[in-house]
Amino acid sequence: MASIIKILRAAADPNRLRLLLLLEAEELSVAELQEILGMGQSTISTHLSQLKQAGLVADRRTGKSNLYRLAGGEGLVAGMLREAREELPEAGRDRDAMRRVVKKRQDKMRSFFDSVAGRLGRDYVPGKSWKGLAEALLRLMPPLVIADLGAGEGGFALLLAQRAEKVIAVDSSARMIEVGRETAQRAGIENVEFRQGDMEELPLEDGSVDLVFFSQSLHHALHPERAVEEAARILRAGGRIVILDLQQHRFEEARELYADEWLGFSEPDLEAMLERAGFANVQTSVVHREAETPHFQTLLAVADKGR
Repeated sequence: MASIIKILRAAADPNRLRLLLLLEAEELSVAELQEILGMGQSTISTHLSQLKQAGLVADRRTGKSNLYRLAGGEGLVAGMLREAREELPEAGRDRDAMRRVVKKRQDKMRSFFDSVAGRLGRDYVPGKSWKGLAEALLRLMPPLVIADLGAGEGGFALLLAQRAEKVIAVDSSARMIEVGRETAQRAGIENVEFRQGDMEELPLEDGSVDLVFFSQSLHHALHPERAVEEAARILRAGGRIVILDLQQHRFEEARELYADEWLGFSEPDLEAMLERAGFANVQTSVVHREAETPHFQTLLAVADKGR
């Protein structure tokens, strides 16, 4: 941990305090910070370097850039930021600008899925395998009320509907939802309800479903932990969460090709995420490995919400 003197020296500059307030709320790149703050790239990079040396900021590599976040936001730092939030006149404006920047990032992802709606099932999607889906289906206990989160065109939701009491399919893409509804109507399936919404702010009531399913969708969430927390919120006591996603990989091209926000997850990370959200009896396993390069692997995680 950095010394108090280093922390105070680094946080003494009002612009560095503005950076810390932003990074407390969201992971952001240098380019995004430029857009929010209206400062030059070299100025922001210098401030970030000083904050990083003081142990106040950490970063992670994503594609061609780094995303920065607040590190160690407890105690002294938390107190400073509370005061700064009240005293800095730019704080409110910065927060509004940050929301617009993050929305652009989300819109870029949504536009990708809007563009492939209607042909997603015919195009290649990493990690989507019938073997993986079959493994998950074995764990279902019908009849259930099921939430399929990041449902896309609803292919899996329609499959679940054959045995479920009701399926609520949620996706952020309006076009995906439209295609799903049309498909369900043509197939005469009436126990599937399509709702447009974000995985991190679900349009469902507390304790309203028996099972939550993420099928190759969690790695599209900006904050996967928030999506898992939302899943816990909408589950009834004793309900279950099932996650099918990619095992952590290094195929960076997936960010551009498939609008992936995260390059999969490791088993320990997924287990920890579920436990922090209050789930118990967490089980994870790799259920499929693709033969073709880059050999994507499908990770299955199952956990229960306490009673």
